[in-house]
Amino acid sequence: MLDAIKKLIWPIAALVFLLVINAISNPALFSLKIVDGQLTGSLVDILDRAAPVLLISLGMTLVIATAGIDLSVGSVMSISGAVAAVLLIQTDWALPYVLIVSLLICTMAGIWNGILIAYIGIQPIVATLILMVAGRGIAQLVSDGQIITIPEGSTFAFIGSGCFLGLPVTITISVIAIITTITIVRYTSLGLFIEAIGGNEKASYYSGLNVRTIRIFVYTFTAFCAGIAGIIYAADITAADSNNAGLYLELDAILAVVIGGTSLMGGRFNIVGTIIGVLIIQTLNTTILMTQVGGHNIPAEWNLIIKSIVVLIVCLLQSNILAHLKFSRRAIA
Repeated sequence: MLDAIKKLIWPIAALVFLLVINAISNPALFSLKIVDGQLTGSLVDILDRAAPVLLISLGMTLVIATAGIDLSVGSVMSISGAVAAVLLIQTDWALPYVLIVSLLICTMAGIWNGILIAYIGIQPIVATLILMVAGRGIAQLVSDGQIITIPEGSTFAFIGSGCFLGLPVTITISVIAIITTITIVRYTSLGLFIEAIGGNEKASYYSGLNVRTIRIFVYTFTAFCAGIAGIIYAADITAADSNNAGLYLELDAILAVVIGGTSLMGGRFNIVGTIIGVLIIQTLNTTILMTQVGGHNIPAEWNLIIKSIVVLIVCLLQSNILAHLKFSRRAIA
């Protein structure tokens, strides 16, 4: 527990640092007001825009905790949005049925990943890479390679831009996802089993754990979360864009998990750390877009470069290398 708290120090410091920079350069970031019964402002926008990455990152945390990786979440997002849009436009199905079918297909994609990894023995990075490539092709086939437009003001669009209790619906969905995930992994034995498999798979197997079932679960859960993220994305832009939906979002999710203190080697994981990592990434995106240098906004092309530098610094501050250097200096002194 103490070790987990220590790993949160630098991510929290990085988040506070970004907020302080914004407080100095752009105080409007902290401006909040109520418009038509909804709380608005840049801070609310950060939480709103962070929803898809947060959903994926929650699942990615569990996958990485088992010493795995999932590169297919972006493509699963694309499939989810495409299926939902096609069903809405080409059928007279009610929205609940559309959502159920879309998420069911995404769940099947996660089961597919889990079977390839747990039963066939394919390395996670290869197994999910297969769906990463094929999944986007499937989404393009479903949408016939076109951007399917969803009518604005529809019930489906409400998921991405609607308001609930004065806040965007996406924030409510994120809170529900966080509570559900924490309940599953911290108030049942499943979280302990996941950490055990990531720490030592063979020992877990000989201890009687059903390693294959747990692996299938974490990949299925991640795909389910990606499916919800895909629906949010499609509802937000009121369109299904199979080419761009979820593109490179798996990288943001992995970065958020690593920033949050979960090791890529597997073992112990930190859900709270992942949430902080997501907020760092989204706050950084907002900071770059809103900061001006010499009266001009920073070009969007610098976004990925600056983000990579910040992530690298935070990860180095968390690493054992820094701790070793501190110890060496103390020994020399």
